[in-house]
Amino acid sequence: MAALFRGSRNLLHRWNKHVALSLVSSRSMASKTPVGFIGLGNMGSPMAKNLLKNGYPVIATDVFPESCKELQDLGAQVVDSPAEVAEKADRILTMLPSSPNVIEVYTGPNGILKKVKKGTLLIDSSTIDPAVSKEMAIAAEKMGAVFMDAPVSGGVGAASLAKLTFMVGGVEEEYQAAQELLTCMGANVVYCGQVGTGQAAKICNNMLLAIGMIGTAETMNLGIRLGLDPKLLAQILNMSSGRCWSSDTYNPVPGVMEGVPSANNYQGGFGTTLMAKDLGLAQSTATNTKTPIPLGSLAHQIYRVMCARGYANKDFSSIFQFLREEEGQ
Repeated sequence: MAALFRGSRNLLHRWNKHVALSLVSSRSMASKTPVGFIGLGNMGSPMAKNLLKNGYPVIATDVFPESCKELQDLGAQVVDSPAEVAEKADRILTMLPSSPNVIEVYTGPNGILKKVKKGTLLIDSSTIDPAVSKEMAIAAEKMGAVFMDAPVSGGVGAASLAKLTFMVGGVEEEYQAAQELLTCMGANVVYCGQVGTGQAAKICNNMLLAIGMIGTAETMNLGIRLGLDPKLLAQILNMSSGRCWSSDTYNPVPGVMEGVPSANNYQGGFGTTLMAKDLGLAQSTATNTKTPIPLGSLAHQIYRVMCARGYANKDFSSIFQFLREEEGQ
């Protein structure tokens, strides 16, 4: 009996080892399947690098060829158009600035859908109008492909460290396949519902972010005018009920924190133009759904004025500098 038990135990051990090896083998084989990446800007480039780090061959393209050089030096294959990417990969990620860019990359003359293969998984991490995501999903479905929206939160720093948060909308049955790739680039991957719900979550998040950043900048500026040391004020806020991401992680006042855009003349980070664009999406969707957003609307107008006053290419935390300059007028 003891011998039979030992034999069964050895057989079970060999079976478990076989299953483990099979899983490793299938994961290894999956990692050898090329992944397409379109859009290698401030966010897309570090995201694509993290795919390479995780063993995925990357086939990339960008409207600005010079953006591809660093990724090419790291081993990515660079092609001339989104259509070429679609010819060579059956899993494709896009990270683009706006709705018109997404429409062009997917449905334009050299777009993904001109050459997409049946069964291809298309993941768009751009922040765009949810209605456009739904349109792209319908267009992809007609070609036998699957489209999911997966916008991100976290900024360039989180993209570099693979600590982004992905908000995913699409067919639930395809979520696991998307998650496999997204976990290489992010710390949190959240399924939100059908196509467009990822965009809805992102738009709501960024509206709150803009409102919070304006409030933090106003608060810091008032405190400084009242004679408080900005570092001390930030410390007090961050141990009190006024604490928020803009005060404790991304403070807009130069000299308060290291490693944030305010410490680098507001260079890098998340541009004012992009924030104004996202707030425009929030305004549009609020109008369509008859949802009152008085603070969101005001934030949209403030960031639009900033763009017209020379802040378009600065990080959105430059609202602090904008307020300081307004004092002098």
